[in-house]
Amino acid sequence: MRTKNIFTFLSFSILLTGSGCKKFLDKKLLGQYTPGNFFTSDANAQMALSAAYAQMSFTSGASNAIWVLGDVASDDAIKGGQPGDQADFDAIDQFNILPTNSAVEAVWRRYYDGVFRCNVVLDGLPANNTAVSDAAKKSVIAEARFLRAYYYFHLAICYGDIPLHLKVETPEELQSPALPQDSIFRQVEQDLLAAAPDLADATHGRYLGGASKWAALSLLAKTYLFHTSLPNHFQLAAQYAQQVVDSKQYSLTKNYWDNFSAATKDNTEAILTVNHISGAQPIQGNELNAWFSPRSLTGYGFFYPTQDLVDNFDAGDPRLDYTVGRQGHPYFDKDFDPSWSTTGYITKKMVQPLSEVPIGRKNDGSVNYEAIRYAEVLLILAEGLNESGNSAGALAPLDSVRRRARESYLNDPSLPGYGTVPAGLLPKVTTTDQGQLRDAIRKERRAELAMEFHRFFDVIRYGSAYATSALLKGAPNFNYEKNKWFPIPQSERDTNKKLGK
Repeated sequence: MRTKNIFTFLSFSILLTGSGCKKFLDKKLLGQYTPGNFFTSDANAQMALSAAYAQMSFTSGASNAIWVLGDVASDDAIKGGQPGDQADFDAIDQFNILPTNSAVEAVWRRYYDGVFRCNVVLDGLPANNTAVSDAAKKSVIAEARFLRAYYYFHLAICYGDIPLHLKVETPEELQSPALPQDSIFRQVEQDLLAAAPDLADATHGRYLGGASKWAALSLLAKTYLFHTSLPNHFQLAAQYAQQVVDSKQYSLTKNYWDNFSAATKDNTEAILTVNHISGAQPIQGNELNAWFSPRSLTGYGFFYPTQDLVDNFDAGDPRLDYTVGRQGHPYFDKDFDPSWSTTGYITKKMVQPLSEVPIGRKNDGSVNYEAIRYAEVLLILAEGLNESGNSAGALAPLDSVRRRARESYLNDPSLPGYGTVPAGLLPKVTTTDQGQLRDAIRKERRAELAMEFHRFFDVIRYGSAYATSALLKGAPNFNYEKNKWFPIPQSERDTNKKLGK
């Protein structure tokens, strides 16, 4: 998320968007503004773009509930918290999901709001707009197209077949049927390919959270992983992931935890960052710090890792204790208390110690969300190569991720036995059997990206057999064909009659 000017533009954003999906998309007039009388300077164009970035943030853990759909629905996490608190999140966990579910509604509303804000920008910068400089227009349009792709990618993996809105539409135009998921992915790919050449080469040291060319190509590679109706989708995923690797703009951090620490935000691994700043007014901080912290430390006590996730880590893998709080190991600057969690575990990602975010400010954390980091690109490359027949080529990017994990013992003085890599820890994967390597890559992806809101979508794209095996253990109501996508919210169906009942 680009932080510059987001909240100076908030009042304009509210005028533009209204308060919700079915409301913001059906306004003929944009408050007191129209694209023609607002996009009159480079500064205004930048402000409009900043508002489009804002929907990526976690300033509200309830309204950006992608963590619920991405992980609570999976075998990695349960809702946690008190019984009956956020009952709709429990319903996601157990696949008792109605179209009125609040988490389903929240993600739909927030990401379509993001789409709308992007369309406002794009509609406001036609070729004949001479009030905005060509240079500003070029970069702003590219970033808006990137963001629209980001929002539509997530809407497609969450809801499957959905309406496609590519401009600010009238109420009549908004009565549109859902298009196949394939069509949405094609639009995502089109936007990313169009945006990439006009985006910055890299954003380190420029402004944290802005989209770069390599963020666009990384998201493009990930989209191809999911675009399974394309016969060559794995080759395309590998092709664009390789371009990011070959750019040499990014590298794995020496310490895995650098990706989740407020002190090391702008690091070499961060490709697409949702930037949170504490102490600002209005709040620009990360509210997930409160949602995920134990109740006895004035948090809300949600989002518990499962035993199944813990069992996925190899013995001695340091990523387990970077990711999960557990008995016998410190929880930041406190001793772990087993009463904090019904599973015996609590997440550490997106959370900060009280020494950084004290009691009274738990909802205003400064940890970023790394929406795309270089480790994921390496794993996309490994998967794409293996699935397209180049299993030998997949070994190097896979080992890069494993090597960083095992060499944490050489780079993190807080680890027991610092200075020596434990014998046999995370050895190189050497098999070139495609099936065995597929299993190794999937296991590695789960460990590397644990509790980062990706797991459910991976489980679903792996297919019915994998998903059923993974999810039925904790959710006997799971049915692949029924639950591979979340339902389109009832509020949207009530508004858009072409979606049916």
